[in-house]
Amino acid sequence: MPALKEKRKYTNPHQVPRLQKIVVNMGISASLEKSAIDDAAKDLALITGRKAVVSKSRHSIANFKLREGQPIGCRVTLRRDAMYEFFDRLVAAALPRIRDFRGLSIRSFDGRGNYSLGVGDQTIFPEIELDKIKRQQGMDITIVTSARTNDEALDLLKLMGMPFAENR
Repeated sequence: MPALKEKRKYTNPHQVPRLQKIVVNMGISASLEKSAIDDAAKDLALITGRKAVVSKSRHSIANFKLREGQPIGCRVTLRRDAMYEFFDRLVAAALPRIRDFRGLSIRSFDGRGNYSLGVGDQTIFPEIELDKIKRQQGMDITIVTSARTNDEALDLLKLMGMPFAENR
């Protein structure tokens, strides 16, 4: 916080951006068997330390073989201590385990200071045992900050240790 306050010349400590929440989301194909949702929720709970909420479809879409109320994914919202602990594990343990990792793209900000990244495989997290995995499952991780612009959020995440690629 002091480094960000000095770099951006903030006068009030409440102006300094901070993390508000981290949302981890797993979308599961509706055509898979019912145990796919349970397995994904169990993996997500193991990764985040919180129970996953199962998301259900709102509308029926015939082309996707989707019915209203059918489970299509699960998500976890992390705040306060659990959020910082997950962020630390993500940056220190999970991201370096991605094959051919060269840093995260700085183009994944949404224009309001929030950052989203997609992870192609849940096995990058050390909590997941490779022997017990039935199917490879990806996830979306959204980091919500109080920053007003992408530049402020980029500075915040860089100072917190997020590994961004230089040339992207």
